[in-house]
Amino acid sequence: MSTPNGPDQKIVITAATGRLGRLVVAELLNQGLPAGNIAAAVRSPQTAAGLAELGVEIRHADYTEPQTLVPAFAGADRLLLIPSAEYGQRFPQMKNAIDAAVEASVSQIAYTSFVNTPVSTLRLADEHKQAEAYVVRSGLPFTFLRNGGYTELYTGELGDIGRALDSGVMYGCAGEGRVSGATRADLAAAAARVLLGAVGSGQAHAAANNGRVYELGGAAFSLHEVAAEFSRQSGRPLRYQDLSVGEYAEALTTQGLPREFADLLADTSLAVSNGDWFTTSNDLEQLIERPAAPLADVIATQLRVF
Repeated sequence: MSTPNGPDQKIVITAATGRLGRLVVAELLNQGLPAGNIAAAVRSPQTAAGLAELGVEIRHADYTEPQTLVPAFAGADRLLLIPSAEYGQRFPQMKNAIDAAVEASVSQIAYTSFVNTPVSTLRLADEHKQAEAYVVRSGLPFTFLRNGGYTELYTGELGDIGRALDSGVMYGCAGEGRVSGATRADLAAAAARVLLGAVGSGQAHAAANNGRVYELGGAAFSLHEVAAEFSRQSGRPLRYQDLSVGEYAEALTTQGLPREFADLLADTSLAVSNGDWFTTSNDLEQLIERPAAPLADVIATQLRVF
């Protein structure tokens, strides 16, 4: 395993207090990187006290305040750029961050997007397409980490599995499509391996990884299989019922979700039927050097906390 060269060089992780970013920091530490070589670039430094206690440097970085970004990225040998969850604002925010990375002379950017970004019909992928293109135009060495759909989102993370088990029906508009889902923990482990640079360090690492694209998906599953596995493990009957995209969005609003968010979730489900969340790539397992977490294990975990 290689580490950044020199005591002042850093691996900088943006959104480091988020669900994915925090796991990446933990993976870097677990894989032997000294905490002093990690900088957590976060919008609210007060939320990163736990990381500071581990010895990680905390830097203020707000995508909407460009003046905070160049200092946050200074000395970055490798920068992991994780977009915010603010739909419609992601590309302007990423443009600010990429411009700052150029000004800060970052050695390499690793940007997290979605599997199949260039051809995806997913509305949420539009800003990733723009951001990836802007990274390329920046001239900085880059790596794209195209993450598969988080398996946790399909196994009740949004709090809907209890309602589904009570009614016996799980709804969606994914048809017979399949999701090459992956847990955040596995995707974080893959990101950490790329950032640590198994193929080299410093400028050699950046050159060897420039333009690399990783399509990161686990073993594929359908929503029919999700329902069947929940039924098997819980002992309660559950089936998947397919709706039109409009019907599914309407059903989500009746559950109390704002219409715009319901429309986005329905579009995400529809994208499954289009094949947007499916990949045959084995990049994830190659990077983490083990099988990705299977659907059954994620469901078992979810049922333990349900």
